[in-house]
Amino acid sequence: MDALFGPTVIPMRDMLLRLGIACLFGMVLGLDREIRGKSAGIRTHMLVALSSAMTMLIALEMAEELAKLGRGDTDPVRAIQGLAQAIGFLCAGIIFVTRADVHGVTTAAGLWMTSTIGMAAGAGQFRIALVGTLLAALIVTAMWLLMRITALRRPTSSHDDE
Repeated sequence: MDALFGPTVIPMRDMLLRLGIACLFGMVLGLDREIRGKSAGIRTHMLVALSSAMTMLIALEMAEELAKLGRGDTDPVRAIQGLAQAIGFLCAGIIFVTRADVHGVTTAAGLWMTSTIGMAAGAGQFRIALVGTLLAALIVTAMWLLMRITALRRPTSSHDDE
């Protein structure tokens, strides 16, 4: 592989693992949205996680390459700052207001979370990525169930829309 793609600091096996885990965890979060027929489903979440993981891998690789050239003043953590700004911009475009209603906040928060999980996976922080995925999946599922249960128990009347 090195002859074709050049040497890397992070072995190809590790890169594939990190990118694969990012895609898998993004899929888990996107699955909930897909099942409920919401926007930003499986593909969107997987792509956000994958791109975030790739950005982290690129930052880590570049930092090592520059350190070998005597440029030890690089900081791959700045990639996190750039990703946070980029995903924040994307998420801001998802949120919209109509009259007194705000829409898209949960979608934006889910994509933000997916990006963060991708960053963790790309940095090789698999425990953080796993725990974040599990907690996020628990939150969206538990809250959906809670809302369904409370909606079933709420009495209906003709005055609810007033």
